[in-house]
Amino acid sequence: MSSKSGPLTGVKVVELAGLAPGPFGCMVLADLGADVILVERPGGTGLAGPLQRNRRVVTLDLKTEDGISDLLRLTAQADVLVEGYRPGVAERLGFGPAPCMEINPRLVYARMTGWGQEGPLSAAAGHDIDYLAIAGALEPLGRPGQPPHAPINLLADFAGGGMLLAVGVLAALHERERSGLGQVVDAAMVDGSALLMTFLHGMVAAGMWRGGRGENLLDGGAPFYDTYRAKDGGYLAVGSLEPQFYAALLQGLDLDPAGLPGQMNRSEWPELRRIFTERFASRTRDEWAAVFAELDACVSPVLSPAEAAEHPHNRARGTFVEVGGVRQPGPAPRFTRTPASAPSAPEATTVTEVLALWK
Repeated sequence: MSSKSGPLTGVKVVELAGLAPGPFGCMVLADLGADVILVERPGGTGLAGPLQRNRRVVTLDLKTEDGISDLLRLTAQADVLVEGYRPGVAERLGFGPAPCMEINPRLVYARMTGWGQEGPLSAAAGHDIDYLAIAGALEPLGRPGQPPHAPINLLADFAGGGMLLAVGVLAALHERERSGLGQVVDAAMVDGSALLMTFLHGMVAAGMWRGGRGENLLDGGAPFYDTYRAKDGGYLAVGSLEPQFYAALLQGLDLDPAGLPGQMNRSEWPELRRIFTERFASRTRDEWAAVFAELDACVSPVLSPAEAAEHPHNRARGTFVEVGGVRQPGPAPRFTRTPASAPSAPEATTVTEVLALWK
């Protein structure tokens, strides 16, 4: 850990153990060089893994006076504290924003919740799928005539949650350089999920999103922006939107455009989809991948997570790394002068050791 590098080197973060979004946001900060101290409860969560990399771990019982005292000692020296409790829990336990920022006015106190710190649902339970539902981000996802389908827990937990938590922390740290003061960052997954839909709201306003679920240009409604099953059961992702890419798609499929429906003729999309489906089913996924490797058609093989680590492009960039025997994505984005160091597995430490290093 002492050899960590990255643009956030020198930033000290106290992370109170949680699930999914908070750990992901803190992983991003740690990957980029921040010294993140993970505060685990006795017994831990049992979920140590890639999301907990690049951490030093202390164990504190935050239901005891000694545990709270040690946490406040860490907080007094930290730049950032991240907690993911329901609203009011941290205050009841004695480490809400008021006592923490009284001893450290420069502290950025980041709160990761599903519904936010106020509002009718703030005290309610929820998961990724619920935040997507209320944000209007779930209803458009899926096939025509089928129920909405959540893309595992990527959107609310990680994109709208943990990633925007990290953005909020960085923004607050930047503002602190001017004001000298910290502030509370209220990162709510319902807000973040709604924010991710900004582009779609613009398309609706411009009249470019007129159909129902699975009937539009970017949701699988267009036959030239969808996935197709190959002969061996694998899939190809087709994103041939622009005319030049669509022409290359037809070239790769060995189809004469003169004998096909028009690309943007929505009434003939079902027939165009039928033709594409039959053609893709005539070869294996990797055979098609070889064909389209020679064409700029925006057609790619659909890889499993394990296969992705072995793809030549990802191997050339070092997109995946191995930490503690577990293959996982490496830090992103990349920096020219202050590159992130290779991730490392979590290390146990003590409050005394941390404070000695933070002096």
